[in-house]
Amino acid sequence: MSRHSNTVRLATLCSILNKLWDLAPPLLIGVAVDVVVEREESLMAGIGIIDPWHQLVILSIATFVIWGLESIFEYLYGILWRNLAQTVQHEFRLMTFEHVQKQGMAWFDERQKGDLMAIMNDDINQLERFLDKGVNDLLQVSTTVLVVGAVFIAISWEVALFAVLPIPIIVWGSFRYQRSLEPRYAEVRSAAGRMNALLENDLSGMSTIQSFTAEVREANRVESLSNEYRDANRSAIRLSAAFVPLIRMAILVGFTATLLLGGWMALDGAMAVGAYSVLVFMTQRLLWPLTRLGETFDLYQRAMASTTRVLDLLETPISIEDGEHILTSSSAHSSDIQINNLRFSYPNRDILFEDLNLTIEANRVLGVVGPTGSGKTTLVRLLLRFASPQNGSITWAKRSIDEWTLDSLRKNISLVS
Repeated sequence: MSRHSNTVRLATLCSILNKLWDLAPPLLIGVAVDVVVEREESLMAGIGIIDPWHQLVILSIATFVIWGLESIFEYLYGILWRNLAQTVQHEFRLMTFEHVQKQGMAWFDERQKGDLMAIMNDDINQLERFLDKGVNDLLQVSTTVLVVGAVFIAISWEVALFAVLPIPIIVWGSFRYQRSLEPRYAEVRSAAGRMNALLENDLSGMSTIQSFTAEVREANRVESLSNEYRDANRSAIRLSAAFVPLIRMAILVGFTATLLLGGWMALDGAMAVGAYSVLVFMTQRLLWPLTRLGETFDLYQRAMASTTRVLDLLETPISIEDGEHILTSSSAHSSDIQINNLRFSYPNRDILFEDLNLTIEANRVLGVVGPTGSGKTTLVRLLLRFASPQNGSITWAKRSIDEWTLDSLRKNISLVS
């Protein structure tokens, strides 16, 4: 993300400026109410605009300007965040694919291709969705709390105290929900990986399924994993769906407190009617956006669960290290391949080769025959460094094949599977 720091800063600035202009209309409403009630004694009259009609005209012009600026910055942050999300998604997918390409065949044998596909597609898409929408929501909610809090304190710290009373409860509840949702969404992503793995295997082996009339058996397996995926989502949904109703009840306390306390102060003459209007509208602008925290935290938890799976894949050590020397075509064509005292077995399997010694002469044809499982394919995999022997060596052009770069080694071997 460091290479995108300028884009992140610019998108953040646009999100904040959009929210600042979005919060301006309630102030204009309060000023307009003050003009209608106070007329020549209004706040605007104090800056030299005496006529009430002229005051309303100025407010109307200001409204057009503010709405225009709000729309411009909404367009800009939309373009910036969405393009950034698409770029990060693109780069993460390439990073994971390039990392996977460097692994040996034994690494692939131990993993389900469908799960790898889920990580490189579905999980990366979850991160894109959070960058597309969730980050902007967090920025705008934070901006709203700071700006509206400052306005409230400037007008009446007593009302501000009651208006912001629900916020600590909402934030505390949000973090509690966040911690509770985390394991649930981890299970959702894991179930999605298992589901994709089974579907990928069944679709690629459909001829085998049909030839053995195993359609009912496979349909039952798909149904079982689909039920696991559905149940994992239901568990997360039950928790996340309760978030917004609970937040609404906390918001109701703050809004009612502003309505009653601010109204009492306005009736008592301790607060101007225009200022009371600003407080009522600002309370709504302050508290109601907090209901979106449920959706935002939902996106966040899905993204974090997916990001963990992507990073775990990227942190998987490369199973086969690349060599430093380049094997030229002339050297390859004129040199024998020597296999000396080679020992090899697949994980948790019987030993396949023990003290294997073989010379593959240059410019000669060698046929290797044997029953299924005797090691014909494995021998080719070892030559291509798809797997590494536990003991012994394979040399070509006077060097161990481990010393040749994978690219130059494999370019000098033609494989027809």
